[in-house]
Amino acid sequence: MTTFDRHIMRRLLQGFLFLIGALIIFFIVLHYVESIDDFMDRGATMRDVFLVYYVNYIPEIVRLTSPLALFLSCVYLTGKLAQQLQLAALQTSGVSLYRILLPYAFVAIGVTGFMFWFNGYVVPRTNQVVLDFEMKYLKDAPRQLDLNDIHRQNRPGSIVAVGYYDRVTQRAYRVSLEHFEEGKRLVSRIDAHEMAWIDSLGVWRLSEPILRTFTPDGREIRRRLARLDTTLMLRPRDFARTERDVASMTIPVASDYVEHLRRSGAGNMGRTLVEYYSKFSYPFANLILILIGVPLAAVRRRGGQAVRMGLGLLTAFSYLAVQKLVEPFGYAGDLDPVLAAWLPHVVFF
Repeated sequence: MTTFDRHIMRRLLQGFLFLIGALIIFFIVLHYVESIDDFMDRGATMRDVFLVYYVNYIPEIVRLTSPLALFLSCVYLTGKLAQQLQLAALQTSGVSLYRILLPYAFVAIGVTGFMFWFNGYVVPRTNQVVLDFEMKYLKDAPRQLDLNDIHRQNRPGSIVAVGYYDRVTQRAYRVSLEHFEEGKRLVSRIDAHEMAWIDSLGVWRLSEPILRTFTPDGREIRRRLARLDTTLMLRPRDFARTERDVASMTIPVASDYVEHLRRSGAGNMGRTLVEYYSKFSYPFANLILILIGVPLAAVRRRGGQAVRMGLGLLTAFSYLAVQKLVEPFGYAGDLDPVLAAWLPHVVFF
């Protein structure tokens, strides 16, 4: 590695970190101005807002803005080298553009690898704090996906039906637990007006349940209890999914969660799957935008840096816009979730 390579890598990282810091401040100020009324109306203290909410919100901002920050740093640095004829001098001496791209690629690969780990294991933990805070203090909290008429498969041959689920109190109402023999004949059924999650015991408690057993000859045996504690394969989060559940899960936990939802027969999984696959695809935006940025800024143009930065911003926002335009098709099920997560990266690559 030459002195020039180290110089490029150092300058690129310095610009990247500076832009990340600037974007963090910009996002926090903008969000605070937009949300200050909600904070005040719902009694959030300044300490909680800035030392709990925004401190934990910073990793999410870093995740979202890292491709843009790295791309703009690349365009600015490369454009400055081109304007000062340093790139032209290197190419005249026989150094190809691909060789010049090498230190950029090292930085891009390093940032991509770091962001994959950061996005998969650090951001979810802080996002959980952010999600809890938003549910308590913000009107625009993540929307709950399932409210009424929820059906889940507890295990093969066992179905849980819930009329309404309250995420805050972790209580389900108008509950029915049905067990089928060989997937066809109804063997037993438990009906209860209310079912509450008992966290200390890890069980669901049914209030005044009616136990009904159906014999092969068609008879029905009924039994009423004051209460019944039962263990299910389902947990509170399985009944109260929100738009951002996966965002608050590490990759291994999210993988288990998605698999569990599939087994339980949950519907409306488009958003969940797109968010899950985006954990793998989004970090690659750092690498792809660098590969776009160097050739874009290496050519001298009239207007100098202003034109380069303008083209850079247009390219970056086009890239991110395509991503946001494709995602709703994945949410609605009109596009395969894997394709919705990866398509923008494949197109621009």
